[in-house]
Amino acid sequence: MKKLFIALPVIILFIAGFLVQDNTKLPKGWFAAGSNPSEYEVGIDNSLFQDGKSSAYIKSQKPKTNEFGTLMQYIDAGNYVDKRLRLSGYIKSDAVEGWSSMWMRIDGDMGKQLGFDNMRGRTIHGTTDWKKYEIVLDVPSGSVGIAFGVILGGKGKVWFDNMKLEVVNNSVPVTNLVKEPDYPKMPVNLNMEE
Repeated sequence: MKKLFIALPVIILFIAGFLVQDNTKLPKGWFAAGSNPSEYEVGIDNSLFQDGKSSAYIKSQKPKTNEFGTLMQYIDAGNYVDKRLRLSGYIKSDAVEGWSSMWMRIDGDMGKQLGFDNMRGRTIHGTTDWKKYEIVLDVPSGSVGIAFGVILGGKGKVWFDNMKLEVVNNSVPVTNLVKEPDYPKMPVNLNMEE
């Protein structure tokens, strides 16, 4: 039942992506999602790529403020539990007025987020050439799923290519934006006199 609870939102996003997009234009294994996927065109570009013969792209149509589209994958965490993962890839942007980035999330039971990085503080803006980006997260015990992809918020277009998900050793620093709360060690002011 726990895996179904986690999988249901992913299944809904998966179905939503299929209803909006012509799946013959999506890279194999990837699906479209976001706050309003219909406002973003996603697909394969055979004329522009970092290396090889094609790249994937996300292009805004007429997004409203704070809307985003993503091209993503969701995988079972089983093969990666107690390991450190690095997501890397190349992104090129054109006239991005909002922001774009790679992102990765580690999901635990009951929807608990165990790790997350969307490159906040180092997002992509404007027009840029191909550049390599990396995200590194630990996959702790209790992890059930790993979501990752590229996101475009607002207007513009981004291409991405040569994505890689690999296990790295602990000498590679994590980029996790999820921080454990810093709780007091002992109760404080129980009599309300301070």
